[in-house]
Amino acid sequence: MSLWSWQDTIKAVFLDRVNIISVYDRVVRSPTAEIRIPSVISLKEYIPATRRPAFTRFNVFLRDHFCCQYCGEPFPTQELTFDHVIPRSRGGRTTWDNVVTSCSACNLAKGNKLPHKCGMIPLSPPFQPTVFQLQENGRAFPPNFLHESWRDFLYWDTELDPF
Repeated sequence: MSLWSWQDTIKAVFLDRVNIISVYDRVVRSPTAEIRIPSVISLKEYIPATRRPAFTRFNVFLRDHFCCQYCGEPFPTQELTFDHVIPRSRGGRTTWDNVVTSCSACNLAKGNKLPHKCGMIPLSPPFQPTVFQLQENGRAFPPNFLHESWRDFLYWDTELDPF
């Protein structure tokens, strides 16, 4: 299993590379088409999993458990941003090892300062997670945190029905 951006999912649908299993209520429109955003898809052809997860905003949030790495508070995705520990203006790069999840208030407070200069050191140092670590982090969320349509496809440490 993996998480895809809605844009990649829509592209895969139009390229006929996936089957839509479930959809969200939200719709995206173009001048000539309208489609409900898929929430669960299956690949039409098996593609071996990559050894390293994609560096995406969502995966950074997932690695950091959707918590600001400065104040430690959890936030909904739409209230999170990511912060360059070493600011880009000071030579920092946009990589797993230099980006952490941040709330807007902490990101604004830190600005382009170095962590030791402003006293804002991430609670957990940034690192490149494995695919397994991200999957485990995703499974750790309570069932109501993730979309209802995902429930049948994630293992929540509940007793399974006997066959």
